Amino acid sequence: MSKTIDEYFAQMPAAFQKDLAAGVAATYQFDLSGEGGGKWFVLIRNGELEVGKGEKQSPDVTFLAAARDYVEIAEGRMNSMLALATGKFKIKGHMGLAMKLQKLFKY
Repeated sequence: MSKTIDEYFAQMPAAFQKDLAAGVAATYQFDLSGEGGGKWFVLIRNGELEVGKGEKQSPDVTFLAAARDYVEIAEGRMNSMLALATGKFKIKGHMGLAMKLQKLFKY
């Protein structure tokens, strides 16, 4: 059964691999549309994590997707590269930081 967007963001602190985040300083913005969507942010500074609802000014990376598609990507039921190629998932900003985010969490 699919998790909701709220459930994914709520479980991020438990899945965060602090040791891999040493030296990372980034602000990630998630702009998820459609049913169950909304805006969330993830801040990583000096191995510390902050996750919350809302918008942050001048994020380093912004992820845009329909909430349903994001859940499918996060659960591994939709290939993120295919979603990027077909426009279902968009990334704006620092691509290196975008790719690093996935490696900092273990689900």
